Amino acid sequence: MVSTPAVVIAAPASGSGKTTVATGLIGALRRAGHRVAPFKVGPDYIDPGYHGLAAGRPGRNLDPVLVGADRVVPLYRHGSRDCDLAVVEGVMGLFDGRIDEHNTEPIAEGSTAQIAAMLGAPVILVVDARGHSQSLAALLHGFATYDSGIRLGGVILNRVGSERHEQVLRAACARVGLPVLGALPRMAELAVPSRHLGLIPAVEHGSAAQAAVDAMTDLVAAHIDLSAVAALAASKADGPVWDPAAEVTAEESGPVVAIAGGPAFTFGYAEHRELLAAAGAEVRVFDPLRDELPSGTAGLVIPGGFPEEHAADLAANTTLLTSIADRAARGLPIHAECAGLLYLTRTLDGHRMAGVIDAEAEFGPRLTLGYRDAVALTDSPLWSAGERVRGHEFHRTRLTTPSSAAPAWAWRSPSGETIREGATPHRVHASYLHTHPAGNPTAIGRFVSAAADFAQTHAPA
Repeated sequence: MVSTPAVVIAAPASGSGKTTVATGLIGALRRAGHRVAPFKVGPDYIDPGYHGLAAGRPGRNLDPVLVGADRVVPLYRHGSRDCDLAVVEGVMGLFDGRIDEHNTEPIAEGSTAQIAAMLGAPVILVVDARGHSQSLAALLHGFATYDSGIRLGGVILNRVGSERHEQVLRAACARVGLPVLGALPRMAELAVPSRHLGLIPAVEHGSAAQAAVDAMTDLVAAHIDLSAVAALAASKADGPVWDPAAEVTAEESGPVVAIAGGPAFTFGYAEHRELLAAAGAEVRVFDPLRDELPSGTAGLVIPGGFPEEHAADLAANTTLLTSIADRAARGLPIHAECAGLLYLTRTLDGHRMAGVIDAEAEFGPRLTLGYRDAVALTDSPLWSAGERVRGHEFHRTRLTTPSSAAPAWAWRSPSGETIREGATPHRVHASYLHTHPAGNPTAIGRFVSAAADFAQTHAPA
């Protein structure tokens, strides 16, 4: 099967407008009749939500740090099946990735450039035109020649101030032989509301998110040459297509695995549900703001999100909180990441939570962010003590009182300090660390197996 052609949307630096351009391109190309596969480089959960709205199919992530370099192309081919075009939004600047003082290569691990090289796809550079004039040619020359393995296929000028400004910038691009695929005027009204971790997730933003996506689509359709973008798209990604069924063994009993969703728990990867289903689980999504646990729940997944924004409403659903605490005490397998950890504490910003973990949590003063090389300290329904994983932290909350339960993970901070984090009471694995299920399929299979055991043990007489 021929790999789906792609374009990679990159920029010299963060804040250049990649998300606006990528989301608008996805929507405009779909409107023009293309079946578009949307991707995001790195561990971002929020941008893929807007991509999904624009594409009409799940946004997916490509992260060699979390899943391993060997899985990137198979996951790309899996996520782009039945599509004729893919749009891949980059992360930070084109060559920015995981900081490793020992790396001497020009392409950093986890960078947009690394993904573009793996896919053999051309890069479209989005340049924030504010403050740029003729010297833009020098900047573009640097990006075009920094690494011969990266093909810079064109430029999109963003936030252009006037027709004269656009003429000067187009001339600068022409000097280095780079075509201008479009020029977007300054449109402040397109700003999507954000908070401490970036954009507000599309699920929370509701109809306003769809309106923002529609506005991005209209803007791109009016100012970018879609035919030129489609003609530029290419991919040399070759090899097998990722198959969740090949990664796990299916439980024939079909245990019910409930996944917390709704506005408070929006962080997750599409491959997670696919792996759970492939492992034999009957996956049911529920909203902790208003729902009870689905009937027959034998395993519970509580992903990341923004529970601190919904703490009062989460606390008001006392029936659910009590039910989770009772089932956890009876050994219900629970996989909780970041927001899930907070939800299982006694209190969050003074609001009652489930109380499965004997700790309290609050919104904190600083952002904790970065990849972690972690080792499991305790056996759990997902990992055995001593297993190593790569994960990612991304939060501005903290536990104000430590849990007495055994910690989930340990890792070394950049300063060399040993960090012990998370909690594993009962059959619970709760932590701030986000992991990618496609990089840890064995853990997902174990979790479904633990759910099947719980269902059998607690089946009605």
